[in-house]
Amino acid sequence: MDVRNQTIVITGGGSGIGRAMALLFHAEGARHIAIADLNPAGAAETARLVQGAAFTCDVTRQDDIKRVVAETEATAGPIDLFCSNAGIITIDPDFDNAASAPDAAWARSWAVHVMAHVYAARAVLPGMIARKSGWLLNTVSAAGLLSQIGSATYSTTKHAAIGFAESLAIAHKDHGIGVSVLCPQGVATPMVLGDFFAGADVDGVLTPEAVADAALAGLRAGKFMILPHPQVADYIRGKAENYERWIGGMAKLRRGIKAARTAR
Repeated sequence: MDVRNQTIVITGGGSGIGRAMALLFHAEGARHIAIADLNPAGAAETARLVQGAAFTCDVTRQDDIKRVVAETEATAGPIDLFCSNAGIITIDPDFDNAASAPDAAWARSWAVHVMAHVYAARAVLPGMIARKSGWLLNTVSAAGLLSQIGSATYSTTKHAAIGFAESLAIAHKDHGIGVSVLCPQGVATPMVLGDFFAGADVDGVLTPEAVADAALAGLRAGKFMILPHPQVADYIRGKAENYERWIGGMAKLRRGIKAARTAR
């Protein structure tokens, strides 16, 4: 996937990884970039920086995503790359109870981390199938491949996001449509730098710009799995080879995180 001369949509583009991707894709010669975000000021600022269009968009509302796609295609032509990038985090209210998050938190995480990708695919796939070209880049997380200590809602819905992306890649490969998942560990955004993510920095916290660089390299290489932290590949292999050992290691990490939290 070459972003030059392409029409691109980025959700969650008002800050963090989304803004960094927008700036990089603009510098690489993207033809038009539409920025969608729940925060209208953030979307407007990113759009200004990339000379693109700004949309206030709640990715949990299918009509919002359909509107972004329809208006972008009406003004800038068919969408070549849709970056479904929005994300949230809900901490387990009781660190010692993985089922402690309320139903509303589960529903919101499911809506943002799974259904938003589904809505994006529904909106752009018919045109991409007809043209036999196009690309979907879904920002997920290494938590979708491994786990996230302290947030069962995050871990579970990110795993589901990987499953949906695999379905997209398998079903639409013969349509000429590419699919990528961007799966970093810790990234220097407000969501990760907060007190909760005590275990997200075990392999270093990357800047959003570094993650955007990895995304661009992965798109150019046509990769399904884009791992800004390369160590994740080893962790996946270790998990597959010996699940019991992996769970034991994660439990040990959790004990360390709990001890650090208790000592504060």
